[in-house]
Amino acid sequence: MKASAFVYPWDVNGDPAAGEFIAGLGVRQATLASAYHSTRALTPRHPRHRIITAEHAAVLYPPDEARWSGRRLRPYRAGEWAPGDAYAEAAEALAAAGLEVHTWVVLAHNSRLGAEFPDTSVVNAYGDRYAWAPCVAQPETRKYLLDLAVEAAVRPGARGTELESLGWYGLAHLHAHDKTGGVALGDAGQYLMSLCFCGTCREGYGAQGLDADELAAAVRDALEPVWRGAPDDGGRPAVEKLLGEGRAAGTRAWRDEIARTLQEAAVTAVRTAAPEGFQVLLHADPVTHHVGANAGVDPAHILSVADGVVVPCAGGPGLLTPFAEQGREGAVLAANFPVVSGMGGSPGTLGADAARAAELGATELRLYHAGLASDGDLVAVREGLSGLE
Repeated sequence: MKASAFVYPWDVNGDPAAGEFIAGLGVRQATLASAYHSTRALTPRHPRHRIITAEHAAVLYPPDEARWSGRRLRPYRAGEWAPGDAYAEAAEALAAAGLEVHTWVVLAHNSRLGAEFPDTSVVNAYGDRYAWAPCVAQPETRKYLLDLAVEAAVRPGARGTELESLGWYGLAHLHAHDKTGGVALGDAGQYLMSLCFCGTCREGYGAQGLDADELAAAVRDALEPVWRGAPDDGGRPAVEKLLGEGRAAGTRAWRDEIARTLQEAAVTAVRTAAPEGFQVLLHADPVTHHVGANAGVDPAHILSVADGVVVPCAGGPGLLTPFAEQGREGAVLAANFPVVSGMGGSPGTLGADAARAAELGATELRLYHAGLASDGDLVAVREGLSGLE
């Protein structure tokens, strides 16, 4: 089973041994970040540094000025954490080590964009703006995301791409010093708190026969018991019960259409710009109303659009099943396992986890994250992968 490790350019650049080290884990591919959100990352083996602070979302290569000149929304260049064409430098080193390099592109997740252009952000039913979450319904934002997807995905030498957060983003977000866990929102609460009420979405609800003001009031009323400690574990049926079937269906129709068309357009645009055989995968969750890095998708639809999906398997490989049930011949179903024990991963069970994922339809593995993991974690990864040969 083909395996790929996620990597940042700063894991590789300045470390002559990095490429061979990653290849030595037993992976055949490196999924290398070319556009990424703000983060603080450990680099436990790098000869020059131990902590990298990426201060804002940025592209990790020089953006094409001809593409972005005069536009209000455009990608930000990285600072000292990824100077110059950091992506290309790292990609060259990884390819020299015999690894197939694919781009890793984070799209609708950008705190700096929301801070500088608040009108681009998701607005919840209380009027709070989520600066980290661009509203993917807004035409200007969609144009920005589509062009970013093309530019960041189709880098020289890349054999494919993995598009993350290509869909709705919402409340659930590991924001800096995040302190939003005091109330257990549950699946329904997360959905209600992630509904957007910007001008574009208000018009969109209207097209579904919903009054946006009445809908926002209904969302606030539905959340009141949650704030007082009432359990919310009913998933989608709870949303229908709390909002009413008509309102719930209307919000879902609007949001599903926006996400589907954005995903279709992005995949088409990337394929048009890419060389023949370029692989396009989406980080995806098989529950359409879910939001975040693994955007909610309809499995049948997305496998008719993209070459496959990267599926989160931190809680087990069960989310693979709805994709595998489509029986889509040739589709890539990549099981994404966290292998950093300090971040909740289980590298020691990788072999068993991968075997179970294969039983459920996985065709490939993704390992998060080669640069962040300790030496001990990576010894376990190497052993786990060797057992699959």
